[in-house]
Amino acid sequence: MSEKIKVTSPYDGHLIKEIDLDDWAKVDGMLATAKSLADDRRQCLMIPERIKILEKTAQLVEDRLENFALQAAEEGGKPLIDSRVELVRAVNGIQEAARSLNHLVGREIPMNLNAASLNRMAYTLREPIGVVIAVSAFNHPFNLIVHQVIPAVAVGCPVIVKPAETTPISCINLLNCLYEAGLPKEWAQMTLCNLENAEKLVTDSRVAFLTFIGSAKVGWMLRSKVNPGVRCVLEHGGAAPVIVEPDADIDAMLPLLTKGGFYHAGQVCVSVQRVFVHESIVDKVSKGLVELAKKLVVGDPSDTKTEIGPLILEREVDRVDQWVQEAKQGGAEILTGGKKQGTTCYEPTIILNPPKAAKVSTEEIFGPVVCIYSYKDRDEAIKQANDVPFSFQASVFTKNLDVALDTMKRLEALTVMINDHTAFRVDWMPFGARKKSGLGVGGIVPTMEEMTEEKMFVIKTVEQ
Repeated sequence: MSEKIKVTSPYDGHLIKEIDLDDWAKVDGMLATAKSLADDRRQCLMIPERIKILEKTAQLVEDRLENFALQAAEEGGKPLIDSRVELVRAVNGIQEAARSLNHLVGREIPMNLNAASLNRMAYTLREPIGVVIAVSAFNHPFNLIVHQVIPAVAVGCPVIVKPAETTPISCINLLNCLYEAGLPKEWAQMTLCNLENAEKLVTDSRVAFLTFIGSAKVGWMLRSKVNPGVRCVLEHGGAAPVIVEPDADIDAMLPLLTKGGFYHAGQVCVSVQRVFVHESIVDKVSKGLVELAKKLVVGDPSDTKTEIGPLILEREVDRVDQWVQEAKQGGAEILTGGKKQGTTCYEPTIILNPPKAAKVSTEEIFGPVVCIYSYKDRDEAIKQANDVPFSFQASVFTKNLDVALDTMKRLEALTVMINDHTAFRVDWMPFGARKKSGLGVGGIVPTMEEMTEEKMFVIKTVEQ
């Protein structure tokens, strides 16, 4: 009898589905199939066929959006109001992949510039890199799969996807839409397997590309073990900083910081975590954030009134509470929250001036907790903002363009928002990280580019 995993609701623990775990023989067979497709370019689906499949897939997902959003909320705990937005983004992402194939073009390499290059023409074209392995995370269970699988399908790479064990149903839903749209199943396969077999899959010599979304510990470990030449894109966590200058538009800023900090109970890699506020306005900003945080509705993610759902696992609730209590014991002031709500939820929490060495200041919280730090000098605020091993997205709030641009240049982040929260993202923009937070650049089009290689060919003509 095969081993099974139980997919349960993170909110109340009810059983949603049981799914068989694949043994290595099954996984190895998937790799053999994918490698056979990658090695024989004559089997690759033609571009017009891929575009047609993607367009139909987008339509199928859109037609089933409400049902898929409900299932995503049930298995992942993201409130339904936000899961609906995620599904809309997923549809847009699939459409973007179909539209963007005409951007994957080659170029002419100049020749006839010296005697050695006379009577030659040189051009490049882009071709699929090979077998893609996609290891995904729970927090955006549908749209993350879109970002990892759809680019592979678009450019003609066979892909094997391993979703998070806590949220595989969204992945199944997307793949079934691809199959219904006409994609042969061998081009996009899903596996659920134990950690040992997952590592064997990722480090197999038949793999050409790894896209990994998850913990930094696992991601960097896997990267150290993949075969030479394997291209990797890693997306890990962050501890996003925000700099708030005295001239910031506070009324416009507060709803943005509230959404950016507490969206999906803070279980987002670019959640607002560390807010550095000038001492002249720190009281006003703190009181405003507390007022908005207290109004947030915590509870059942399937309820349309819910704004903050559960954390993905009960042990994560315990961890977040331990970190908050550590900060409190170190002298921080808990302005609101700081308590468990049942066994699966945590109150939206705002902490004032936690110690610089506390876990909430130095590590990714991945929970509904926002820290506020009072500063006198912007240079010191920027220095503290950068003094963590993470570098993903950051933001600055000010009406002064010179200050905004100076802060943008000095913050260690791949993307800096000006007068917006750190969790802003649209699916066609590049999305990536530095330092411990990741490697490479995601986004629909950037990933399509990463999953292809440029091949040059040179034609020598006969001089007449």
